[in-house]
Amino acid sequence: MDVVFHNLNSASGLKKLDEYLLPRSYITGYQASKDDIAVHAEFSAPPSTDYVNVSRWYNHIEALLRMRGVSGEGQGVKVEGSTTISEEAPASPTIAETKAPVEEDDDDDVDLFGEEIEEEKKAAEEHAIAVKASGKKKESGKSSVLLDIKPWDNETNMQKLEEVVRSVKMEGLLWGASKLIPVGYGIKKLQIMLTIVDDLVFVDNLIEDHLTAEPANEYIQSCDIVAVNKILEGD
Repeated sequence: MDVVFHNLNSASGLKKLDEYLLPRSYITGYQASKDDIAVHAEFSAPPSTDYVNVSRWYNHIEALLRMRGVSGEGQGVKVEGSTTISEEAPASPTIAETKAPVEEDDDDDVDLFGEEIEEEKKAAEEHAIAVKASGKKKESGKSSVLLDIKPWDNETNMQKLEEVVRSVKMEGLLWGASKLIPVGYGIKKLQIMLTIVDDLVFVDNLIEDHLTAEPANEYIQSCDIVAVNKILEGD
């Protein structure tokens, strides 16, 4: 048997519907159906919020229709009387109207992510400049070093000694010219030039870890730093 409503354009009709919906979420059954659509169609504007249950039901059906529709068949409903809401039931704002200010506020929001991206780009550019400047500093931060390398005795093979010295390879180290200088009693020392990148090669470590350590110490007794000169950029 169809559910029947009368004069939903009047305050009395809305009151009856409000009382009907007090214990119910839908016009018939436990899900939205074509019965809800039929009653919803009788409203040309949202009902007044004075009718709490009607307003709640109307807004819920309105939302369902906008999101996914209503597919339930329902049990049958009839609405008798005019389909125009009278002035006795003043309309409340629609869902779209109540949401409009929020949407407008959203449009006015500050694009914080955009600002973060700009800051990241600026930081990346500054980092690139710093790295480039650091690279130039390392390239120009060089020194020319003169070493005296002494053998154990006059029987030490000085040619082999020099080969051992020049066999030491590391980043930032470049061996240069050399010569043998007599020191007495038939003993000669090797005097050799080398160029180093200051931030990569430390002369003390070069001597302790490579020139006077095994296997080089088989030929080398000691090493002395004779002179160190900074190489200026452009030299």
